[in-house]
Amino acid sequence: MVGLKIARRYASALLAIGKEDGQAESYKEELAGFVRFLNEQKEFEQALSNPLYKQEDRKNVLKEVLGRLDVSEIMKSFLSVVFDKGRIRYLRDICTCYEKLIDELAGVVRAHLVSAVDLTEETVQKIETALSKKTSKEVKLEITVDHALIGGVVTKIGDLVLDGSIKTQLLSLKESLQRGESI
Repeated sequence: MVGLKIARRYASALLAIGKEDGQAESYKEELAGFVRFLNEQKEFEQALSNPLYKQEDRKNVLKEVLGRLDVSEIMKSFLSVVFDKGRIRYLRDICTCYEKLIDELAGVVRAHLVSAVDLTEETVQKIETALSKKTSKEVKLEITVDHALIGGVVTKIGDLVLDGSIKTQLLSLKESLQRGESI
């Protein structure tokens, strides 16, 4: 919970800067790129976080790496502040929060769709269009396949869950039969 508050605070600060200078979208790409770099270079991340090394030495390593990466001066400053405040471990959460804030700014909502089978691109487009009409926002789907559903789809948009799976329908039918309801 605390980590999420911290991440939101830093993401909001970066967004405020991005809105002011019109570079919010490019900061999203830079931040995501740095997080990918951390994911690929685990030793680098461990070196930044390791209290056995002097803070000044770790900061110099960060500056050296940032100097070699293609990031803006604002992003270098932002990452330096995150490091100075001891929040580097929250960088992935900051990135996730920032992406959500950018989506909100652009009127985009992310939805997670679980399907029993792989969906065609045409089907995905139809679902995105239908969800966009329902939410009055542009919807971007993240799709996963779960063969346990038997058939149908389950879609989650924020707190809203739309369950159109055969598995749920069968469970509902079973409960109705057990209660003695007519179908």
